[in-house]
Amino acid sequence: MKPTRTLALAAISLMPTLAAAADIDGSQLSLLWGVPFAGILLSIALLPLLAPLFWHHHFGKVVAFWALAFLLPFGVVFGPAVAGAGLVHALVAEYIPFVILLAALFTVAGGIYIRGNLHGSPALNVGILALGALLASFMGTTGASMLLIRPLIRANDNRRHVAHVVVFFIFIVSNAGGSLTPLGDPPLFLGFLKGVDFFWTVRHIFPETLFLVGVLLALFYVLDSWYFRQAGEISRSDPTPDSPPAALGFDGKINFVLLLAVVALVLMSGIWQSPVQWDVAGTPVGLPGLVRDLGLIAVTLASLALTPRQVHADNQFGWAPMQEVAKLFAGIFLTIIPVIAMLKAGVNGPFGAIVAAVTRPDGAPDPAMYFWATGLLSSFLDNAPTYLVFFNTAGGDPATLMTTYATTLAAISAGSVFMGANTYIGNAPNLMVKAIAEDRGVKMPSFFGYMLWSFGILVPLFVVMTFIWLR
Repeated sequence: MKPTRTLALAAISLMPTLAAAADIDGSQLSLLWGVPFAGILLSIALLPLLAPLFWHHHFGKVVAFWALAFLLPFGVVFGPAVAGAGLVHALVAEYIPFVILLAALFTVAGGIYIRGNLHGSPALNVGILALGALLASFMGTTGASMLLIRPLIRANDNRRHVAHVVVFFIFIVSNAGGSLTPLGDPPLFLGFLKGVDFFWTVRHIFPETLFLVGVLLALFYVLDSWYFRQAGEISRSDPTPDSPPAALGFDGKINFVLLLAVVALVLMSGIWQSPVQWDVAGTPVGLPGLVRDLGLIAVTLASLALTPRQVHADNQFGWAPMQEVAKLFAGIFLTIIPVIAMLKAGVNGPFGAIVAAVTRPDGAPDPAMYFWATGLLSSFLDNAPTYLVFFNTAGGDPATLMTTYATTLAAISAGSVFMGANTYIGNAPNLMVKAIAEDRGVKMPSFFGYMLWSFGILVPLFVVMTFIWLR
């Protein structure tokens, strides 16, 4: 379930807040309006760890509690019309398109099964991690993670030490690899929906991505080689029988074609300009976006119809993650409305100290501070909503952010994607991968044990990146 909430991030209907926030003077709001938002995010982060059984059975009720704790008082104070307009905008303009994309990627990736058994040598493991990093920007960190984590675990199931393989998989495939296109990670897709060009990120943070992924692959190879040479590392009996070379391959190949269709639909919606649009309770719905969403729904249904049942069974495909995402973000996109309003108020609002911290004395944004502020909050509050918060704090105008403040937008993008790997709750696939690994007998680090890995390996690399690219 945790995994799913990660995806949810993406749902980050934070964007919805823009409509309602426009009707509210954030400088006049009390910090108490941010309590429901903080409450729901802290619930997502802590309850699965402190009360897993309660959370598993009642997370929907917890979400409903926090959503109502915001919506009812909000409607009373600002009126039902403003509350309704914010809800419709969040739902129609942001939430539904994002969930549709997530569902399409999740379904298509779940319809591809990699057959056969490989042997997890350091070279093979590095190859799989590098392939996953490449695929992540085109089929999403969730899609790439779901496609490759099971064959990677099978390849290493005769080894004594496997946890480090999964940890680096989370670093590289579930996070850093998704930094180059809006398909890669929820925050970037939110930026795309806001008007950031599809290829903007690959043009502006490719060096940082190459540095981070390259160094992580090198460090992994050294560590994995050391483990590989230890006595007793390789078990004499392999739990997964060897397969003849002819048996290696893919089942559900039609989903590769459907994956290309997903990419084409998303590109189309960003490139095609049409004056045709409809007004839904004050929220404009353009023809390109509508065609994209209907096309993605068709792709999802086609994948379900064309994928053999055995492929879904082999991949242990199920809808629980997507269902959880939908519920969790129904609460997030509502409770974020006043938070966005307060952030948009700048130094005059309740979050003036945060805005001042990421702003230089001359009033210009400080890219380094944006990188760390976005990244550290993404580590604990989920990266999609955090991206949107700082996107709006930096002005919220995509044209200006892509040009005059390009370094700032690059810092926000890199911080939200890269530092989502700092904790299990930073990005959707992280907990999903952890759950799959544990289900297959891998003893994964605890929540704080994982942070020892991430803060010991990733944070020093982020410091180096700051001095090279964000000064």
